[in-house]
Amino acid sequence: MSIYVGNLSYDVTQEDLTSVFAEYGNVSRVSVPTDRETGRPRGFAFVEMESEDNEATAIETLDGAEWMGRDLKVNKARPREQNGGGGRSGGYGRRAF
Repeated sequence: MSIYVGNLSYDVTQEDLTSVFAEYGNVSRVSVPTDRETGRPRGFAFVEMESEDNEATAIETLDGAEWMGRDLKVNKARPREQNGGGGRSGGYGRRAF
């Protein structure tokens, strides 16, 4: 399982997140996605912990908590959606039938 952490400060680092989540158990991985053009963090991250119980405790405790001047959004990460489903493809607007 993975934890989604949103509404993060743009100054956050992997080390910052590891330190905070380590209070709830062993952290196995932290990913802080960055903007392709600027290299700046995008304001969210994913944290994986060794135990689902530890993840649940971290989610319950940290969701809504104020950290680095922002109210965190912490919940279970949803599986990544596949591209290509739904939405429009091509065309130039509405067609009249």
